[in-house]
Amino acid sequence: MISLSQIRNVAILGSTGSIGRAALDVLSFNPAQFRLTAISCHQQTELLEQQIKASQPRYAVVTGPQTPNLTEWFSRGSQLQDATHRKLGMDHLVSLVQSDEVDIVVAAIVGIAGLESSLAAAHAGKRLALANKESLVVSGSLMMEAAKNSGSEILPVDSEHSAIFQCLRSGHQPSDLRRIILTASGGPLRDWPIDKLSKATVDDALSHPTWQMGRKITVDSATMMNKALEVIEAKWLFGLEPDQIEVVIHPQSIIHSMVEFQDGSVIGQLSPPDMRLPIQYALTFPQRVASPSPKMDWAKPMQLDWKPADPERYPALLLGFEVAKRGGTCGAVLNAANEAAVQLFLDHKIKLTEIATICREILDHHHFSPTPTLSELFELDQWGRNEVQRWINTKC
Repeated sequence: MISLSQIRNVAILGSTGSIGRAALDVLSFNPAQFRLTAISCHQQTELLEQQIKASQPRYAVVTGPQTPNLTEWFSRGSQLQDATHRKLGMDHLVSLVQSDEVDIVVAAIVGIAGLESSLAAAHAGKRLALANKESLVVSGSLMMEAAKNSGSEILPVDSEHSAIFQCLRSGHQPSDLRRIILTASGGPLRDWPIDKLSKATVDDALSHPTWQMGRKITVDSATMMNKALEVIEAKWLFGLEPDQIEVVIHPQSIIHSMVEFQDGSVIGQLSPPDMRLPIQYALTFPQRVASPSPKMDWAKPMQLDWKPADPERYPALLLGFEVAKRGGTCGAVLNAANEAAVQLFLDHKIKLTEIATICREILDHHHFSPTPTLSELFELDQWGRNEVQRWINTKC
């Protein structure tokens, strides 16, 4: 357990994304508790350079492919003679999160690209503030085993899983729990007629009414694949069976999730929608300190609504429950197929409604294994992406 009486050294992986930027804001709000040791990005070097100037981390790592621009960025450090050590490549990032210079790792790299560094942090016994849900979706058993063996704390940064984590911190026993209820905004198309969803454009799918997120995650919200992945993630984080997890649509995004106990009591976590709150709680747990997040205004009237998630509108959600039940290689295949299909949609090559269809077909046709190795999971990830491309080629 990390104590707030000492400054903790933090590495933010994926610092140029929405979660990474919010994490930097949390650290700047709490300079007496945290020291920024490292930041990283895949290829947004211009924004990374701005973050270097503003935060002066000890290390900055770029993991993207070698390009002339990347070479120029790398050499800029010696020219400027700043205090930040620049590194290139995933190997440097993995070594860094395992080093004694880092206490807490904020894993905010999007997609399976974040798996290797998240798993390295778990093996090294770090506190892992996990925003990269794919790490658990793809390799939940390996992640949880690594954390158990090393003593690593995996604390969720997703607002929904943070809410569940907070609701369960009151000394309850596992047998007290009946189920958890994950809330979902419903995405930008929640009020569209179902028969119109196939006509949704990229701009339509990216117009989220509540959250400001990256393009891939926003599309996942439109299809509800983000909630499907969160169902799988919740299984691993909280040791649940799929039938102990429910999903409801909550448009206001004020109730971030709830826990129902055996006696019928329900405890929920409420706050205005702002990712800085769950990020900060993962950093400061078990203590709470002032945060830069907005607070509830109890002087204003407010209505809180929820309704069941319609599987006809959100077929991707059913895939999440199926994968959570089967386990094994299913998470890797579903995640790979979804990432590839979302990119096809963003490239205007398929319809939004075809994303779940593609994922279903590829999941149904993969060679299932209940206990895959990490190398097998990476191989299946590539297989799933190749199958998506083969699917689109047969349709052209």
